[in-house]
Amino acid sequence: MTRHIISIRDFDRRQIDRLLDNAKRIDAQKYDRNALCGKILATLFFEPSTRTRMSFEAAIARLGGTSISVGSVEACSMAKGETLADTIRVVSGYADAIVIRHPKEGAARLAAHFAGVPVINAGDGSGQHPSQTLLDLYTIRQSMKLDGINVALIGDLRYGRTAHSLASALSLYNAKLHTISPKGLELPSSLITELGERGMEITDHQEIHDIIKEVDVIYVTRIQRERFPDSASYFNVASSYRITPELLASAKKHAIVLHPLPRVDEIDPRVDQLPHAKYFEQSKNGVPVRMAMLLQVIQ
Repeated sequence: MTRHIISIRDFDRRQIDRLLDNAKRIDAQKYDRNALCGKILATLFFEPSTRTRMSFEAAIARLGGTSISVGSVEACSMAKGETLADTIRVVSGYADAIVIRHPKEGAARLAAHFAGVPVINAGDGSGQHPSQTLLDLYTIRQSMKLDGINVALIGDLRYGRTAHSLASALSLYNAKLHTISPKGLELPSSLITELGERGMEITDHQEIHDIIKEVDVIYVTRIQRERFPDSASYFNVASSYRITPELLASAKKHAIVLHPLPRVDEIDPRVDQLPHAKYFEQSKNGVPVRMAMLLQVIQ
C-alpha cells in the first residue's frame, strides 16, 4: 500500500514518537547507509526552498539513494500547460518517492491521488508542512519533554503553514498555545475551533512581553512584507514582533527560540550567541528527521 505524508494530521502521537525515536537513532549514526541503495527520490519544488529541498536531497544521499529534480516550473512541461496530475503520473514512473512543494493549498493531496509512489508534502500554500513540524518537535524534544509545554507562536499565523502544522501536532501533547500576531494575520478561526475541540488551551496576546516569562518555546515566523500596503506599515508592525537579547533576559533559563527560517528582521542577530537560540540546530535536524521519513515511506 502506498504511504503518503500529506498532513501532520495523518499521524497520531504514537506514530510521531516512533518516527522521532528513529530520527534520534539516525542522528547517533545507528543506521544502514545503504538502506535505500538504488532508490530514487524526485523533488518537485514549485516554490523557492533552501533547507527543505537540500535536506531531503542530503537525506536520500546518506541512505545510499539518489535524487532527481525538474528545477522549476519554467524548466518542466507544466510551463507548456501540462497539468499537475499528469506531471505526477509521469514522475511516478521515474522515482520511488516524490517530495512536492507547491504554492496552492491542497496540491500535495492532489498529487498523492494521482501518484503511483509515496508523496511527501514539503509545503502547500498556507496549508501544511508536516516534515517541518516533525523536525520542530524533534528539536524541542532535545531540550525538554513535549508534554504540557507552553508554546508561543509569533508572527504571520494566518498564512504560516509551519505554525498551522505545529499547532496541530502540539494538541497531541497537551501543550498550551500562546499566539501573538498582527491584526489580520491571526491563527485561522477554523483551526482554533479544531484545536479547541481537541481540548487545546489557546490564549491570544497583544505583546510578547506579556508571556515571555511563562513560555518554554518561542516559535517565531516571518511576517510577510507582501501582506502590507506599504513598507512603512510593514516596518511599524515588524518592529513589535522582534526577539532581542533584552527581551530574552526575562525568559525561562531553559526556554528555546525556534524559527523555520529564513528570517528577516524578526530575530536580532545577537540572539544567535545565546543558549536560547536553537534555530540553526533546528535546520540541521531536518536531515535525520527526513531520513526517518524516507525510510518510512520507501522501505
